[in-house]
Amino acid sequence: MSADASSISTADDELYDALYDVKREAEEMGNYIDHDPYPTMNALRGQGAVQKGFMRQLMELPPFHRHSGALEREGYTCFTFEACEKAFRDNVNLSNNVYHFDGSPPKTMGILEMDNPEHHAFRRAVQSLFIRPKAQKWWREHFIDRLVDDLVTDLERHDRAELNLQLCARVPVHTITRAVGLKGEDALIFRNALVGTSASRHGVEVRMQSYGTVQHMLMEQIVKRKAEPGEDIISWLLAAEIDPPGEEPRKLTDQEIVIFARLILLAGGGTTWRQLGIVLLALLSNREYFDACKADRKLIDAAIEESLRWNPTNPTFSRVALVDTELCGVTIPQGAVLDICLGAANRDPARWENPDQFDLYRPFQQHLGTGIGAHMCLGRFVAQAEMGVTINRLFDHFPAMHLDPALEAPFVTGGLEQRGVSSLPVLLR
Repeated sequence: MSADASSISTADDELYDALYDVKREAEEMGNYIDHDPYPTMNALRGQGAVQKGFMRQLMELPPFHRHSGALEREGYTCFTFEACEKAFRDNVNLSNNVYHFDGSPPKTMGILEMDNPEHHAFRRAVQSLFIRPKAQKWWREHFIDRLVDDLVTDLERHDRAELNLQLCARVPVHTITRAVGLKGEDALIFRNALVGTSASRHGVEVRMQSYGTVQHMLMEQIVKRKAEPGEDIISWLLAAEIDPPGEEPRKLTDQEIVIFARLILLAGGGTTWRQLGIVLLALLSNREYFDACKADRKLIDAAIEESLRWNPTNPTFSRVALVDTELCGVTIPQGAVLDICLGAANRDPARWENPDQFDLYRPFQQHLGTGIGAHMCLGRFVAQAEMGVTINRLFDHFPAMHLDPALEAPFVTGGLEQRGVSSLPVLLR
């Protein structure tokens, strides 16, 4: 990584404040809630595995849905681990076509919107880029390790830091934009445009301008990598072959590459930022756990997994029923939308003891923090590598780091669809 790239990743920029404030993000989306939702979700889980009504409706919150058109249909919500796992795994009766209920046209959301066999064909084309060995070698060697070293070394100039903005936000956005081939100074410009494409946050004019910026910047990379392939995601996608149902094996089209890259950039720059803040908050709030992970670095992976169970950054997803579908004794009518409350599922006492507690030593059982089944998070191993390297470097450089007692204690906030820390002010020594 060049000196210029290093200085860009550590430089101050007002866009960090604008793009990486969890509460502001939720307020702009219209789904902010001002209290901990888990007591209510836990109570609802106790009332039934699957219930009629959208999740926010059952929680007596103002109407909102990530997929706005969903509110014109019947709604159901599942809460227990058993019900949510079954819903995630049912790719025959429950469809991801719900992603178009906000009015977006087909073939614009990539694998998020697809059902099998189409989903399987497209996901298989890029899966090998995101497997665990690739995350621990290719991603770390080319992007993660040097970036984290630069960011953590820059913190050494200070006695205190706000880790949400100075570290948690920067690691994923610069990792993923560099992996696509964008120059360091374009990282926040692109992220700002990408966020601007959100239908729920901006008007039509802003969204169209943002779509144009994203399209232009990614097409520039495609043209560049056609002429000069490199060690980056665009070059990988250009070389990939797919075998879509009903078609002969072929290369991805330029627009399919744009859609793939846009999805990777949107997810990779957002979820890891929030989840890294959550796991750091859990460790900084419990000195015994902080010191245990510092002494035995193998425990860092356990801390990351437990954070994904305890407070996943995306506690709810949705599906639409293609046919009348029975789920844990309740029939979901054809055309109805099912909210999958994985936040409640991850705290199901039928599966975990003391599930509301973050427990570093909890015996591992599969949770739903990164989904499960065909749509399990594609980039989960890359995200875990980013978080693991970052936490390791913090222990190396700042073994006495602790929350700043002079400032408000951080907490998890946001909406039901995206959650993260309010801030993460620390004294480094």
